[in-house]
Amino acid sequence: MDFNALLQQAQKLTHETQVSDDLPRVERTLPQVLQATQELHSRVTQTGAQDMQAHILLGSNGIDLPKISQKLETLSSRKTFEPLDPIATTDVQNFLRNEKENAILAVIEEVHKNSYMAAETQKWDHMMNDWKQEKVKLMNALIGPSQSWIDIRKGPEQTILNETTFGGRSSLNSQEMAYAREVHEYNKLVCEGAMRPSLVQRFAQVAESFNDSRVTDVWEVVKYMANVTPIPRSQDPMKVRCTQHLFINQAKRYLENRYKVFMQTVISEHLREARRGGIPSVLNLVGSFVGLKLATHGLNSSFIGLQDGQVEGKPLWPMVYYCLRCGDLASALKCMQMAGQGHEDLIAVLEEKCHNPEQKTNPRLELQIRMQYKRQIRNATDPYKRAVYCIVGCCDIQEPHADIAKTTDDFLWIQLSLIRTEGDDSSEHLTCSGLQSMILEQYGEKHYNANEQPHLYFQLLALTGQYEAGIEFLSRFEKYRVHAVHIGLALNELHMIGGPRNLQEPLLSVDFEDPQPMRRLNIARLIMLYVKKFEITDPPEALHYFYFLRNLKDSEGRNLFLVSVADLAIECRNFDLLFGRMQRDGMRSHGLIDQFETAHIDARSVCEMVAEKFVKKGMFEDAIKMFDLAFQQEQALRYTSILLSQVVHHANKEGSLRERVQRMANEFTERYTGAEKNCDSQTWTTFNLLKDLAAFFDYYHAKNYQSAMDILERIKLVPLRMSDLDVAVNNFKRLSGEVCKVIPDLLLATMDIAYTKFKAMKGKDVAKYDDLGKKNQLSYLREQAKALTNMAAMVPYRMPGDTNSRLIQTEILMH
Repeated sequence: MDFNALLQQAQKLTHETQVSDDLPRVERTLPQVLQATQELHSRVTQTGAQDMQAHILLGSNGIDLPKISQKLETLSSRKTFEPLDPIATTDVQNFLRNEKENAILAVIEEVHKNSYMAAETQKWDHMMNDWKQEKVKLMNALIGPSQSWIDIRKGPEQTILNETTFGGRSSLNSQEMAYAREVHEYNKLVCEGAMRPSLVQRFAQVAESFNDSRVTDVWEVVKYMANVTPIPRSQDPMKVRCTQHLFINQAKRYLENRYKVFMQTVISEHLREARRGGIPSVLNLVGSFVGLKLATHGLNSSFIGLQDGQVEGKPLWPMVYYCLRCGDLASALKCMQMAGQGHEDLIAVLEEKCHNPEQKTNPRLELQIRMQYKRQIRNATDPYKRAVYCIVGCCDIQEPHADIAKTTDDFLWIQLSLIRTEGDDSSEHLTCSGLQSMILEQYGEKHYNANEQPHLYFQLLALTGQYEAGIEFLSRFEKYRVHAVHIGLALNELHMIGGPRNLQEPLLSVDFEDPQPMRRLNIARLIMLYVKKFEITDPPEALHYFYFLRNLKDSEGRNLFLVSVADLAIECRNFDLLFGRMQRDGMRSHGLIDQFETAHIDARSVCEMVAEKFVKKGMFEDAIKMFDLAFQQEQALRYTSILLSQVVHHANKEGSLRERVQRMANEFTERYTGAEKNCDSQTWTTFNLLKDLAAFFDYYHAKNYQSAMDILERIKLVPLRMSDLDVAVNNFKRLSGEVCKVIPDLLLATMDIAYTKFKAMKGKDVAKYDDLGKKNQLSYLREQAKALTNMAAMVPYRMPGDTNSRLIQTEILMH
C-alpha cells in the first residue's frame, strides 16, 4: 500500500468522525498518541491482565480500586501484630507507647492460645463421648446370633516360651488367687465324690474378705437369686426360668429385706426423733420410720394430700405402703383393718395373699380393685394410696409413682410387684419379658450410667432374671471381670445359666427359640478368656478352671476339658508337670491331670490328643514323648524311626536332634526289650535296624571302622562281597521306607571305609612273605567296592544326587 492510498483512508476516517455527534472530538498530535499508548502499555504490563479486568469491572460501578488498595496496605495485619522494634532508652514517650502495644499484643496472643486449647479440648471430649456411645452400640450389636464366629479352640501357632516366665512369678493377683484356692477345694470334693458345697456361698465368703461393699452387694444379690428350687439337668434352664418365674419372688425378697435394713439404719441414726418403743415388729419399725420421715420431710411432695386418716397416729397409706415395701403383708392387712370400713375389697385381696401366697389372686377381686382405681383412686391426691392400689390390684402399669419411688430399687420393686404371668390375657398387666426388655433394651446401659456404676446395672439385670447379660456386661470391666467369671461358674454349677447350642457362638448370643430379650452365655468362652491370662505361669490353676468344662463337647464331639488341657500342654510345654514322666519300669509317674481322672477323663486320652496335635504340626520329637506317655508304643516307635531316618547319618553332636532322638531310642529299647509290646513286628524291626545304623554311623564318624563293619556283617543291609549281592538286594525289597532312605548314605559310608582301607593297605610296606596276603586283601576290597556299586544299580530305588557317580569314581580309583 502506498502513501497516497493511506492518506485517502485517513481523510475518509476524519470525515466520518466529524459527522458523528456521539463522541466529542479529540485533537492529538502523533507524539501525544504515541505517549498515551506507551503509558497504557506500561500500566497493563505492571498490573497484569486480571488487575485490568478488575479495574474495568469495579470502575463501571463507580469504585476507585487504586485508592482502596492504598487504604488496605495501611491496614496490613502482618505489621500490626508483629513485635515492635526496640527503641532508644532515652525516648521515654515512644518507649511507653511500645510497652503498651506489646502488652496489648501479649494479651491478644494469650487469649488466642487459650481459645485454641479450649476448642481443642472440647473437640476431643466430644469425640471421646461419641466413641463411648459407639462402643456401647458395638457391644450391643455383638449379641446377635451368628454362625460364622471363630473356633473356640486355640490356633495351631507354635508358642516360644520364655524360660524365665514359667515357674516364676504368678500372674494371679490376690483376689484371683483367693477365688482359685476355693475352686481347687471345690473340685477336690467333686473328684472325691463327696457332697458338693454351695459354690455361691463359698465365693460370697471369699468376696467378703476383699472389704469392697460393692462386690459384697453383687454377691448378696447372687445368693438370693440362686436360692431357688434346683433345676433338673435334663431341662433347659432358660426355658424353666421363662416359664416358672422363680426369680421374681427372690428378687422382691432381696429388695424388701434390703429396704428393711435401710429403715433400721435410718432409725438407728435418729433414735431420739424416731421414738421407737413397744414390741419389736415390722409394724413398729414402719411406724417409727414413717413418723421420722414425716417429721424430717413434712413439706415433701410425697406427704402432701394424704387421705383417709391415721393409724396409731401415723398416716394410713404410707404405713400400708411401707409395710408392703418391707414384704410384710400381715402388717399391711392389720393397718387396713384398723382403718375401718370403706376398703373391703383391698382387705379381701390382702387376706387371700396372706393365707395363700403361692396361689393366684382371685381375678374377680382384682377386677373390682381396678375398677375402683379407675373411678376414684387414679385422681386421688395421696400418692401412697395410688401406689398401694396399683401394687395390690395391678392397676395402671404406666404410672411411674415418681413421688415415692425415688431410687432404682423402689422402681424395680414396684415393677416386680406389677408382673403377672404370661398367660394373663389382659394388656394392663406387666409381663416378665416386658420388664426385662425395659431394663435391657428400652432404658439400657446409657440410661443407668452403667459405665460409671457397673455393679448397679448388673444387680438390675440379675434381679430381673437376666444372669447371662449381667455376667457378660460385668466381665467387660477389668475391676469386676474376676467376679463376673466366678458368678458364671457358680450359677453354671447350679444349672442356672443358659448356654448356646454351638460353642463357637460369641460370649453373648441370641437363640431364636428364646423369648425376647433373653440372651445365652457361652460359659466355655468366658472361662477360656479368663484363664488365658495365667495359663502359662499357673497351669495347676488353669486345669482346675478347665475342669468346669468337663460336661461340654466341642464341634467334633470331644470332651472340652480334655481339649483344653491338650491346648494348655502345647502352650506351656511342661509335659512332666501336667502328665508325669515315664519311669524305667515302664510306669508313668503322676501328673496334675491324674487328680481329675474318672471314667470319662483319662490321662492317656489327653496325651494321645496332644501327640496327634504335635504330629499335625510336624513336631515329631514332642509327639514321640506324648505317644510314649499315652502307652501308644506303635506310634512312638514309628515316629522315632521317621526322625532317625532323617538324622542317623549325621555326626553325633551334643544337644543336637540326633543326640536327643538316639537317647529316646535307647530308652525305648531298654524298656521295651523283653516286655509285652502293643506294636507291629515290622515297626519294631525297622526301629532296631535304624538304631543299629545309628551305632554304625557313630563308629564311622569316630573312624572305628572295624566295629562299624561288624555291624554291617550282622544286619546284612549292604553286600561286603559279590556273593552277598543277591541277598542284600532281596533284603532291600523288604525294608521299610525309613530304612531305604538311609541306604544311599550307608553305601557311601561303606565305600569310604573300603577306600580308606585300600589306600592304607596299598601304601603299607610288607615283607615278601606277606605280599600274597596284601594282594588278597586289596582284591577283597576291590570286590567289596564292586558289590556296593552293583547294588546301587540293582535296587529298585532312585539314588539321590550324585551317589552312583561317587561310588563308580571310588571304585575306579581302587583299580
